[in-house]
Formats: sequence, C-alpha cells, structure tokens
Amino acid sequence: MTNASFPPAGPAMPGMPVYGVLSALLSYPDSELVAALPELQAALDARQRAQLAPLFALLGGSGDLIALQEQYVATFDRRPAHSLHLFEHIHGESRDRGQAMVDLREEYLRHGLLLDTSELPDYVPLFLEFLGQIAPADAAALLGDAIHVLARIGGKLAEGGSPYAAVFGVLRTLTDTQPQPLPEPPEGEMEETMVTFGPGADGTEPALRARTQAAQPVHFYETDPRRAQAAPGPAQGERDG
Repeated sequence: MTNASFPPAGPAMPGMPVYGVLSALLSYPDSELVAALPELQAALDARQRAQLAPLFALLGGSGDLIALQEQYVATFDRRPAHSLHLFEHIHGESRDRGQAMVDLREEYLRHGLLLDTSELPDYVPLFLEFLGQIAPADAAALLGDAIHVLARIGGKLAEGGSPYAAVFGVLRTLTDTQPQPLPEPPEGEMEETMVTFGPGADGTEPALRARTQAAQPVHFYETDPRRAQAAPGPAQGERDG
C-alpha cells in the first residue's frame, strides 16, 4: 500500500471509497493487503465486486504470498507496457516526463498531500489514493483526464489475461470520458538536468522539483484527443513532408 500523508478526511461521500480500494489492489501484495481483502470487498457495490472478482480470487485464493509477489513483479515491473507510472506511457524517458511529474507533485501539494513515499508522483496507486481524498468534482476532472492512459494500461493487461485488468475496467465506469487511443511514447533518455530527486540541503525540499521551470497544469497525455479534434490539422503537404 502507498505511504503518503493526507489532510484529515471529511465525512465519507458516496462512491468515493472505491478509489482507495483500487489503489490498494494495485499495490505490491503483502500480508496486510491479504488480510484487508474482506474489508475492501465490503467497501464496493455489487457491480464493482463482480468486476473485481477475478482479482480478489487471485489475491485471496492461493495462500502463497511469495507467488503473489512474484506474479506482481512479473506483471508490472518486467513489462513496460504494464508500467504503473502514468507518464511513462506518454513521455517515455524524455525530459517532458520529468516536468510532468513536477506538475503532478504540485497538484498533490495544492490539495495538502505530503509525499512521504519513495514512489514517483505518477505511480497509479498513489494517484488513485489522492483521488479518494479530494473533492468529487476535482477527482472526476483528473480521472477524466487520466483515463486515456489508464485505459491503455488496462487494455495491455487484458490482452495478457491478467486479473489486474479488472481494476482499470472499474475506473472506466467512474468517468463519462471515453478513452482515446494514444501515440506510442517517445524513446530516449530523460535529461537529468530537468529535475532533482531527493530533499534539498535543508532537508525540507519536495521529493521532486523543477530546477528552471515553474509548475504547469497537469496533462496526462502528449496530445489531448479533445483538443486535437477542435484544432485545425496540418495541411496534407505538411503531413507528407
């Protein structure tokens, strides 16, 4: 499970706990997660429990925690197409990924989230945990923006027959935004001059910060399909040239 500090939560809102459940289900499986499975199931409605039944069966059925952990690593850590880092599917290792993570971290801080974790800001379980702690309208807007990337991950998992694909299927039911296909992420190494990892000299700096650029609005994909539909495209000669 993720390790981040949130402001005190207000009264539970209908539909909001699902983000926390999905975050937990996508986290590295440990004994705490396995013990919490009945509680996680109870927080879902009947449709969501049915959708997630294959994953609950996987996590709660084998009794072999080591095997679960090995399967998790094989699924997410050894398959770049299944990576749980959102911006990896958009920017690859280009310099834009570093700035995108800076912007997302700023979004977390704006809502009072302290990143007390070694995970990068675009780690999907952390992002989902964040959605469960902010206002429903804000969560809906961010999910609608990210669903194109999340659906891509879910599609790749479904192609491989992974029960983890069910989590992304549930996420698609939580937004009216229809996922659009995304271009392949660019190849290349991230330019390390763009970002600094770790605390500053005084020990109080954020875990990830920009050196030269101010924070920008969060964008979860290289070309927003909605903007692309509204903007005039290049002339035929420009496309062919």
